[in-house]
Amino acid sequence: MIRRPVAWIVAVVLFVEAFGVAALNWILGIVVDNQDMSLAGLDPDAMSLSSKIGGIVFGLYFALCGVVSLLVAVRDRPPAGLGRILLISMAVVHGLLGAFAWGLMGRPQFVFMVVVLALIVLLLMTYDAQDRPAAAEPEDSAPEGDGQGDGAAPLTPPPAPTTP
Repeated sequence: MIRRPVAWIVAVVLFVEAFGVAALNWILGIVVDNQDMSLAGLDPDAMSLSSKIGGIVFGLYFALCGVVSLLVAVRDRPPAGLGRILLISMAVVHGLLGAFAWGLMGRPQFVFMVVVLALIVLLLMTYDAQDRPAAAEPEDSAPEGDGQGDGAAPLTPPPAPTTP
């Protein structure tokens, strides 16, 4: 039984995005190469190669974050260390991509980026809330020991002085 499906969903979405980002950049590199395009005198071969390399690098980055999310789902434990940093950086990337999508592509792409951002934040928050220590509750019983020398305070005030 899957206790928290959000980690599985994030993993699948990030793997699909990894493939999509790599494929899109690869196709853009092919287009630049076939049309022999140049931007401000830059070498078209360098632009094509850099687009393909960038696609591979970002695709691997998205896939690595997908692996982290998959490990969170399989282990049912919060991400720690580098995995947590990767997921936080992926949330930042989706926030930036959402801002660019709003300005350059339109509302549906913006909504998609915001939904993925919300899923990543939900993944980080649901596992984080589980592992927070509970607030210390006062005990009803008396502390162990006689209260002399062990640092424990007495539970009752000292008796009032009497006059003879």
